[in-house]
Amino acid sequence: MSLVAAKIASALEGSSWIRKMFEEGIALKQQYGEDAVCDFSLGNPDLPPPPAVADGMKNLAQTLDQPFALGYMPNAGFGWAREKLADWLSREQQTPVAAADVILTCGVAGGINVFFRAVLDPGDEVLCFAPYFVEYGAYADNHGGVFKPVPSTPKSFAPDPGALEAAITKRTRVRIINSPNNPTGVVYSREQIENLCAVLRAASERNGRPIFLFSDEPYRFLAFDGAQAPSVLPLYPYAVLGSSFSKNLSMPGERLGYLALSADMEKREQLMAALTMTNRTLGFVNPPVVAQHLMAAALGSQVDVRIYERRRNAMANVLTEAGYGFRMPEGAFYFFPEAPGGDDVAFVRRLARERVLGVPGSGFGCPGHFRLAFCVDEKVILRSAEGFARARQG
Repeated sequence: MSLVAAKIASALEGSSWIRKMFEEGIALKQQYGEDAVCDFSLGNPDLPPPPAVADGMKNLAQTLDQPFALGYMPNAGFGWAREKLADWLSREQQTPVAAADVILTCGVAGGINVFFRAVLDPGDEVLCFAPYFVEYGAYADNHGGVFKPVPSTPKSFAPDPGALEAAITKRTRVRIINSPNNPTGVVYSREQIENLCAVLRAASERNGRPIFLFSDEPYRFLAFDGAQAPSVLPLYPYAVLGSSFSKNLSMPGERLGYLALSADMEKREQLMAALTMTNRTLGFVNPPVVAQHLMAAALGSQVDVRIYERRRNAMANVLTEAGYGFRMPEGAFYFFPEAPGGDDVAFVRRLARERVLGVPGSGFGCPGHFRLAFCVDEKVILRSAEGFARARQG
């Protein structure tokens, strides 16, 4: 006898490799001690929020004696918060963004679910280049969508317009991209995105309905060596930007994200009304009050990216010395090396025996690789060197 739905029971059996390794890390730390385990399994930023976040919290605390200080607000978020966010996005994205085209959500994960609920009919397809963030498939399935991975260019993990064109059918409704990418660290160029947009324009006209381009950008701020993530909003009329303040303000637990629509989208008022409704009816009701105040106080601030750059360089040195093959990440805080021997699951288990935790690439739709999150203290990265070397030697 099962107490849960068959689909959920099946999902539990194949639950996220990220969470599996995170939980294994907890067990190893309990057994051997915190300092004996090098945990690169979870992209949980360890840097404290910038000082502006603390200032925002102090200012909010002084208003809590007022009526409705923590009460309901419009389903799309406070009007003043949307105005501030739109003004900041106009500068960050280097294109005009109006408050009416922005909605605040419970994290970008909540935002993606809100968007999918608003635009997907049962059987509609969501396309994404592999490797991809592991939860995209679940988000599409939540709302009757069909998640279809599309192969990226081997080795470079660059977007492949030809593969995208071949994967599009009459049921294709959304193309989701993530740049800087989790798990590869790849940053798409403007030319690459324009090539994708050309494919989507032609397919939308052929299908008689728009295919949305959803750009998931929580790591936009974290690009290295002069790399920059171009804005999709002015490049395609059916572009939707989704992001959050989990990484740049180091407050993932506050669950504040947003969606922004291209100013060139026809009938975008209809889509915004649908997003506002699904923000409510999915049970989010409205974005968190506290997080909106913290966001407003800290817009324009971010954690010190130089710390992440030093960690990236330290991890690159460790992997190089141990003889691993990898592509230097251009952004985000992940490495995606090749798994020695090709069996990523077996190799990650071998790593775990050395008390070093990574995540198999199979969990991201790309077997033969494994992911390492370097949002950890540099001491942990340096301490992992011997474990990486022993695991590679077998």
